[in-house]
Amino acid sequence: MTGRVRDQYEAYPYPQRDPADENKRLIVGSPSDVREIDHYLFAGRRDWRQPFTALIAGGGTGDALVMMAQQLADRGAPAELHYLDLSEAAARIARARIEARGLGRLTRFHGGSLLDAGKIAPGPYDYIDCNGVLHHLEEPAAGLTALAGLLKPGGGIGLMVYGELGRTGVYDVQAMLRTLCADRPDAERLAAARALLRALPATNRLRRNPLVGDHLAGGDAGLYDLLLHSRDRAYRVPDLAALVQGAGLAIVSFIEPARYDPAAYLDDAALLERLAPLAALERAAFAELLAGNLKTHVCYAAPGVRAAGRMAQPDDPRAVPYGRDVDFPTLARGLAGGAPTASFDGLAIKLKLPALAPAILALVDGRNGLGAIQEAMNPKLSWERFLAEFRRVYAAFNGINRMLLRYPLG
Repeated sequence: MTGRVRDQYEAYPYPQRDPADENKRLIVGSPSDVREIDHYLFAGRRDWRQPFTALIAGGGTGDALVMMAQQLADRGAPAELHYLDLSEAAARIARARIEARGLGRLTRFHGGSLLDAGKIAPGPYDYIDCNGVLHHLEEPAAGLTALAGLLKPGGGIGLMVYGELGRTGVYDVQAMLRTLCADRPDAERLAAARALLRALPATNRLRRNPLVGDHLAGGDAGLYDLLLHSRDRAYRVPDLAALVQGAGLAIVSFIEPARYDPAAYLDDAALLERLAPLAALERAAFAELLAGNLKTHVCYAAPGVRAAGRMAQPDDPRAVPYGRDVDFPTLARGLAGGAPTASFDGLAIKLKLPALAPAILALVDGRNGLGAIQEAMNPKLSWERFLAEFRRVYAAFNGINRMLLRYPLG
C-alpha cells in the first residue's frame, strides 16, 4: 500500500503548485508559521539568533517548507530545514519553489518515508512539521512516535490531520468509487469520479457539504487526493488526543483555540456553567460536536512532561502582544461599530470584548510590552485590573489566532 501511495503522489503531486507563482505570493497557514512556533511552543521566548533546525515530514509540494524558509530568512535566522517525502515529483516542485526564492542555503532534501526519518535525516530537531500525513499512514501511531523521538529537549511538533465531522460525505463517495473503479487505471478512475460527482443527487452528503472543495478547485491532484486516495482516515478530538498521548506528547494548543471552546458558540449561562468543570480536551470534544464543521484538526504538541508552560501567557509586564496579520491600532478605531466577528467555514464567531478593549488595542503595536501599555493607558489603573481586562482581549484575539506574544531579545 505504501507503494500505491507513492505512485499517487508521483503522478499527482499534492497540493498542485506552480513554482512560477513564488514571485507573486507567499502561501502561509498553520501549523508551522514561525510566529506560531515561537508563541505556542517556545513561550514567546525563542532567540532566533540561535541555530534552529526543523524537519518537514511529508513535505509534499512544499507549502510548509517554503513558508518557514522565507520567514526564517526574513529574520536572518541561522536555520537548517530538512524536507522529507516519498514522492520525487513532489520534491522537484518543492525544490523549484525554494530555488525561485533563493532559499536553497537553508534547506536539505531527503527522499523516503517519515517512518525511516531516524535513518534518513536523524536530527535531532527543534521543530517538526507533520501536516496532512499521519492520516495516510497504515500505522499513524508508529509514525508520530518515530517523529517524537527525533525532537531535541524542548522541541515540539506541529500537526494537521483530517477532521471527521467537517468531511461529511467524503467517505461515502470514496466507498462508491472503490465499488466502481478501484482497480482501473488512474485516468479511468478520475473520469469515473467526475461522472459520479456530476450525477450526485441534491440529497447526497458530499454535495450538501460546502466545507470541502478540493474536488472542485484542486485540479486532478486535489480530486485524486480527496476521493481516490488508497489510504485515508479522519479523526475526532478524542482520537487525536489518544494518538498524541500514545507518542508521549501532549497537545499544547489547537488552532484556532476558539474553535475548540464551547463558549465561542454558546451564550446560555446555565449550559456554560455545566461545561465549566470539564477538562480542556473534554471541552474541545464538545465544541467539535457543537460546531460540526471542523474538516481538519491543527495543533501544536510537545513531550508530555515538558508541555506545561510551552505557550506564551499574558501575565508578564515584559510580554509584547502583537497582531498576526492584524493592525490592532487601526482595528481599535473601528470598534465603535460593535464587536468584530470571525468566520470559520461558514460559522461566524462574535468576539466578546471588555469596555477597555479599544484603549488597549490602540496600544498593541508590536513594540509595547504589557507594562508599557498599562502605563500609557492610565498610570492609576492597577496592574491587576489592567491584566484582567487585557486577558479578556487576549482571549478573544488569540482565540482566533490573531494575537500572539513575544519577549524582547536580551
